[in-house]
Amino acid sequence: MKPIALLFLQLIAFSLSANELDKREKVKSSFSYQLKESRSQEIRIDGVLDESEWGSITTFSKFINKWPVDSGLAQAQTEVKLTYDDNFLYISAVNYQKREDLVIQTLKRDNEQGHWGSDGFTFVVDPLNQRSNGFLFGVNAGGAQTEGSLALQGTQTRADFSWDNKWYSSTRVYDDYWVAEMAIPFNALRYNTDNKEWAINFIRSDMKNNVYSTWAQVPIAFNGIDLGYMGTISWNEPPKPTSGNVIVIPYVAGSSNQDFEETEENLDAGTGVDAKIALSSSLNLDLTINPDFSNVDVDQQQTNLTQFSLFFPERRGFFLENSDLFSNYGAWGITPFFSRRIGLNDGEAIPILFGARLTGNLTESLRIGLMDVLTGETSDLNSNNYTVISAQQQVLKRSRIKLLATNRQGINNGEPNSTKDYNRSGGLEFDYVSNSGELTATVKVHGATDEDKLNNNNYTTVGTSYNNGKYYFGAFYHRVGENYIPDMGFVPQLEHYDPIQDTTIRVGFQRINFWLGYSLRPKKGPINVLDINPWTWQSYDMQGRLLQRNIGYWSVINFKSRDEVTIDIASREQRLVVPADFVEDAEPLPAGLYQNSFFRAEWQSDARKMISGGISVGAGTFYTGRRTELVTNLNFRKQPWGNFGVRYVQNRVDLGATHGSTVLHLLGPTVDITFSNKMFWTTFLQYNTQSENLNINSRFQWRYLPMSDIFLVFSENYTSNDLNIKNRGIVFKVTYWLNL
Repeated sequence: MKPIALLFLQLIAFSLSANELDKREKVKSSFSYQLKESRSQEIRIDGVLDESEWGSITTFSKFINKWPVDSGLAQAQTEVKLTYDDNFLYISAVNYQKREDLVIQTLKRDNEQGHWGSDGFTFVVDPLNQRSNGFLFGVNAGGAQTEGSLALQGTQTRADFSWDNKWYSSTRVYDDYWVAEMAIPFNALRYNTDNKEWAINFIRSDMKNNVYSTWAQVPIAFNGIDLGYMGTISWNEPPKPTSGNVIVIPYVAGSSNQDFEETEENLDAGTGVDAKIALSSSLNLDLTINPDFSNVDVDQQQTNLTQFSLFFPERRGFFLENSDLFSNYGAWGITPFFSRRIGLNDGEAIPILFGARLTGNLTESLRIGLMDVLTGETSDLNSNNYTVISAQQQVLKRSRIKLLATNRQGINNGEPNSTKDYNRSGGLEFDYVSNSGELTATVKVHGATDEDKLNNNNYTTVGTSYNNGKYYFGAFYHRVGENYIPDMGFVPQLEHYDPIQDTTIRVGFQRINFWLGYSLRPKKGPINVLDINPWTWQSYDMQGRLLQRNIGYWSVINFKSRDEVTIDIASREQRLVVPADFVEDAEPLPAGLYQNSFFRAEWQSDARKMISGGISVGAGTFYTGRRTELVTNLNFRKQPWGNFGVRYVQNRVDLGATHGSTVLHLLGPTVDITFSNKMFWTTFLQYNTQSENLNINSRFQWRYLPMSDIFLVFSENYTSNDLNIKNRGIVFKVTYWLNL
């Protein structure tokens, strides 16, 4: 720990004392725009720029290449104009590209891959001008909308595309260009009415040339949505406050569920409501009563050949909006707060009776998050109340001090049972980010306790990373006590299941992560980017005994043709602290130290083509035997309305005569049909021999009004070996977005 801590302090001192060139400020001052109010006539959002107002507005132009190189003017140029009135910020973009060269992967809204994989236009905005949080609004040439919230995580800006809000757009394709027109309501944003400067940028996706370009120049080390490298718009008078704006979203739902194994059939109907209340221009209150998540996509199944639980991402809307305020803590594999711990138990839904979240900025530099959720009783579990508090104070220019506190309180017969059933955790973190965004460093200290009040209940991290687009490295040290058990967190490496004793033991660990990398971008030839990345991570118990040592090499070659090749080589020493069973009905492997190695090669073809696909093959030693892996995928795209794909994963494990052998299959066909920008139908099948399940899920969605939907969802589950039906369900749900 000491060498890494010393390196951490030296890097901060270097960054603060070496008079580091602030590239971010140069971009901010070089790309600026004086915004003028629209006063002449109402602007119609129809993709036709025939209003006289557009002709009198200064144009954003001369877009700069962002990827695969970050210099020079883009070959396919973009012309953007902005104006506003009392209620809306208006954007028009003329995107030069011939009609026959356009790539439109989908017409479906909220499709991240379909958006960035299509010819598209994206508007990025940080109304608070703090360069740590913001929003994006985008359309592809087919008119498919996407929107997301942005948050700084380490050196990179991450987008959460689950954020939803009502805004308006239209596109129109001409012979030599296509037009995107947007109207974004001010009540969809969070801003300070005293702030006369907003940070903005625009991103153009040009799929014919396999290029992304931006208005304000973004270095190659960062993605195009980066909040640190943005231009500026200046207001004569900022928008008026939106305090008092209230949005109510009621729903009605009906369902039929049949359990063929228990010969039961249930008919159910329910109602509930969500509400969004703007307490100020920068502070929002979200409320939910009896929320229903029946229309949420089910988890994409995975094959698990480890001792530990798999991580499945959160998909429920109530927990996703502004989720970075609660989830952006901890480190890889160590998550102090994970919202799937609320309202789910072993994958089964627990009714949520009520939820409330207060999120936003109290001051220009202080963000807060407060969440409280009450779950109902089930036959196996008491009711629980979950409370989470988060505060993030910006310091220096881009750094933050963060505080997290959680409390799960068991409720017995309607009263809190504080002496017998509770779990509390808390943590303090400091994330340093240099002015340029290339260097980060962090210190994290957390603890957790419950009614047993056990010792060794702390978690700490110290580390640093650097990335200038050409060279990158990172070094981190983590220490997790055996009794660091946050009930609302996820730390899978702590728990080891013993199949012989049918018990789970916890083993505290210390983990060291280190990686180096080099990105080569040849000016000539077929290669866009070649990444070379040796890495290692090692973990030890608290007595210094090796638990796992991994040493590997990872390399990715991205071609100008948009094909991609990945090479992955790893050597691992793995200690089983308890016996482990990887093959059903075979003798478990005994505890002890094992040597493993693995090699994987993957090729993925150009997704712009009508038919695309890929293949990955891997082989290596696996404990007392060997393992091979085959992953294939094939996709057929009928532009722009249809995507038809299939993915197949096969794992062969042979541990010898004593410990058994098995072949695991995971098959997943998908049909995605988009009838229009407002009507979508997705059907997928998941055949998993490890979980002995075949799942069919089909979902129809009609956005009959902005942010108002009708859903029809059908699902069935079968046993994978003999295809006997286990259960069947159908759900009909209607939501309505009402502005008060």
